[in-house]
Amino acid sequence: MSTRSSPSPGSTADGARAADGPAEGGSARAARGLPDSADGFRRRTGRKLLFILASLLVLIALTVLGVYAGAADLQLAEIGRALVSVALPFLGIEAERTTVSILWELRLPRVVMAVLAGAGLGLAGATMQGVLRNPLTSPFTLGVSAASGFGAALAIVFGVGLSIGGRLLIVTNAFLFANLSVLFVFVLSRLRGVSAVTVILSGIAVMYLFSALTSLLQFLATSDQLSGIVFWLLGSLAVSTWEKALVVLGVLVVTTPVILRFSWDLNALAAGEQSARTMGTNVRLVVNLSMLLSALIASAVVCFNGVIGFVGLVGPHIARLLIGGDHRFLLPASGILGAVILLACDIAARTLFSPSEIPLGIVTSLVGVPFFVFILLTRRKEQAA
Repeated sequence: MSTRSSPSPGSTADGARAADGPAEGGSARAARGLPDSADGFRRRTGRKLLFILASLLVLIALTVLGVYAGAADLQLAEIGRALVSVALPFLGIEAERTTVSILWELRLPRVVMAVLAGAGLGLAGATMQGVLRNPLTSPFTLGVSAASGFGAALAIVFGVGLSIGGRLLIVTNAFLFANLSVLFVFVLSRLRGVSAVTVILSGIAVMYLFSALTSLLQFLATSDQLSGIVFWLLGSLAVSTWEKALVVLGVLVVTTPVILRFSWDLNALAAGEQSARTMGTNVRLVVNLSMLLSALIASAVVCFNGVIGFVGLVGPHIARLLIGGDHRFLLPASGILGAVILLACDIAARTLFSPSEIPLGIVTSLVGVPFFVFILLTRRKEQAA
């Protein structure tokens, strides 16, 4: 599957430089005592790779903290024995069954799900912002969150309760309606021609439609059903399992290589659709497939964990502020930062008022809303300047 013609030797570098900003002429840079453009480009690339490496180290540290932190006070030695006893059983190291159960059935699946879900939301958010050329959009711009919430609420109200079959119905319904929202957005946007503005407006319309339908179900629900709907809409990683994490991992394994393959095309789109076409980008294919894959990732995360907002917005923004808009680096950095943000929020949600747990959606909103306001104020100052 080819999305663009073979670029000339300098075209990829030109696209990367365009994402970083305008380049100076070699003579001007030499006169000012600055390194030449090639050396400067290598230096910027090195700094971006260093940032990605530092983000990975932070994620590893948070992963260790996530395994250690919890309502049950476990010592590091106990945790080490429990991990080794299951991971390397041939060593013959024994551990308490309760400790093994806490780590391998509760904490580890939750930490792994937080990393996968955060990485998926961050990657999907960066992709959506690149496709729509709007830094204030996220995967939920397509109404994925609202539609998924309606699907789950529909299953709770008319399903079979919280049995195994009932939980499966909730997950399936949430996933189907999340993807149905994307179909609605495509249909509505194609009526006026696919563009960033029509996609965003169509997504907002779909979001309000499913939000209204969810409110109607809440009005009709019983008290038990209403508490289930509210808890699901607030989001939580408390019910994470290895099976659910494996499904999300499978979705990321399938979608991530394709999205990363589009990094050059997303750089080209930053200059406008017409410019991207002149550089050999198949704009329609890149836009449509990128949005579909982003929605698939978001729906896979939301259908298992409920509505988790702002991660797909905040992660890409932090990455863009620190390393620029070159999607070759922005996409992986956004995924890593999304994982860092979600894992940190989950650790805070289950430890701040331990043994009680704050719904994850509340914590991500408390973190995301101030940052969202900061973005709005910053953009307004830039426009005024």
